[in-house]
Amino acid sequence: MNSFRDPAIRITLLPRDTNSAGTIFGGVILSYIDMAGAIEAHRRTGMDRFVTVAMREFIFHKPVFVGDLVSFYAETVCIGNTSITIRVIVETERVGQSTEQVRVTEAEVVYVAVDEKRMKTKIKAKEQKPDREGGP
Repeated sequence: MNSFRDPAIRITLLPRDTNSAGTIFGGVILSYIDMAGAIEAHRRTGMDRFVTVAMREFIFHKPVFVGDLVSFYAETVCIGNTSITIRVIVETERVGQSTEQVRVTEAEVVYVAVDEKRMKTKIKAKEQKPDREGGP
């Protein structure tokens, strides 16, 4: 179903993650969205520290159930001077009777790069490694 190849995070959620309705608590999913976005920001820039400044609107389209294999795919939307915006797509593979894959939600998360004193810092371009033919 997804057009991505490598999830930032893939996890099976457990009974401890459920809400009173018996589905996975939305806050657990939010936490993983934040982590997946931060992983992508680090991979994309090579920088060590980011703080989350915004999570843009997202809507849960389908529930997540105990035992589902949940994948968090992240892609960079844009990089500014001190901020980076990451889009995170959440999909679940229903384990059990079928292997149905469904999109659960998606969100854009904005991070700001900070230095060791937690002050905004400019995002530096990550060095690109040359490919096998010697090009960028």
